[in-house]
Amino acid sequence: MTALHHVTTHPPSLAAALDWLVHAQDVTGSGAFAPHYALSGSAGDGLLTAHRARPDTTGPVIPTLYLAAWYLERPELARRAERAAQWAVEIQLSSGAVWGGVVGTGRALLGWLSAFAETGWGVFAGASRRAGGFLFATLDHDGVWRRDGVHSPHTAWALAEAGRRLGAPEFRAAAAKHFRAVTRVSPDDGLTRDDRQPERARPLCAIADAIRGLLEGGRLLGEERLIAHAALGAARVAAAMAPDGRLPGRFAAGWRPSGSSWCLVGQARMVNIWLRLFEITGANQWLEPVRPALDVLASAQHGDGAIAGRSRVSSTATKLFVDALIRDERIARGVSGETTAALVLA
Repeated sequence: MTALHHVTTHPPSLAAALDWLVHAQDVTGSGAFAPHYALSGSAGDGLLTAHRARPDTTGPVIPTLYLAAWYLERPELARRAERAAQWAVEIQLSSGAVWGGVVGTGRALLGWLSAFAETGWGVFAGASRRAGGFLFATLDHDGVWRRDGVHSPHTAWALAEAGRRLGAPEFRAAAAKHFRAVTRVSPDDGLTRDDRQPERARPLCAIADAIRGLLEGGRLLGEERLIAHAALGAARVAAAMAPDGRLPGRFAAGWRPSGSSWCLVGQARMVNIWLRLFEITGANQWLEPVRPALDVLASAQHGDGAIAGRSRVSSTATKLFVDALIRDERIARGVSGETTAALVLA
């Protein structure tokens, strides 16, 4: 792993968040990351109640650790990523799936692909191929996964990445089929409406997942139409930002904010989406909502480095915070180009 530049200083919030992720891995004793921890007493009490570790929550942390290892010149983080990826392989089901079905398998797949890209180890290629095979086999004839939900562009992105990195054109074609199915619906309705419960508002974290999937799918497949769908959704979310930088936790059809909830994970995902849109398109408009939204996340960082709400710490939000800080710092320093798999997959 070779750094393209030497970094001499880093925001304390980045170092602290990484230290918390390291601790979050250590307390499981397996190499995995638990999805969240309950807080007891003050915010500084640490990680007290670990919930069951899962590959769908561990997988997304893997490219983050590789990204931080490369960017901060901390090779021990890469070794931690390999431990996490190996743990997920050990509990992969014979079908190729993991806990969480289609969506969970897509998340784990991105982690294995990152580990394979960084190490070249066949064990990670094999796990990726089995996971891709499961997703390929469970896609319905009309291009949707009805087992776990009609639309999952984020999972389709993972399948497309597997097609590219494993030399499996059938995976790429299946992903393209899903994207075509998703974008038959107007993005005004398709990203904020659940076809199973069209009257119910959708959480921001699910909407952000869909936007990221469309964005990365468009990049991989060379389809500007998909990128345009993602950009429209990202712009609608940015337009709903409150003066203090917070984003609505849920949206009803037509991009109407619903309720008063706030979602740390959704907020962090959107920051990364706006930064990725800038990286992919070069349009400065995508940097405008980044600073206020990132400041809100920084204000939710506890003294131990974790991003947490009122009652629990989220490893997903903390990992996304790390991704965003590194992306934001790279852009501020004028470092361009997708130089590692981890930068793309994080």
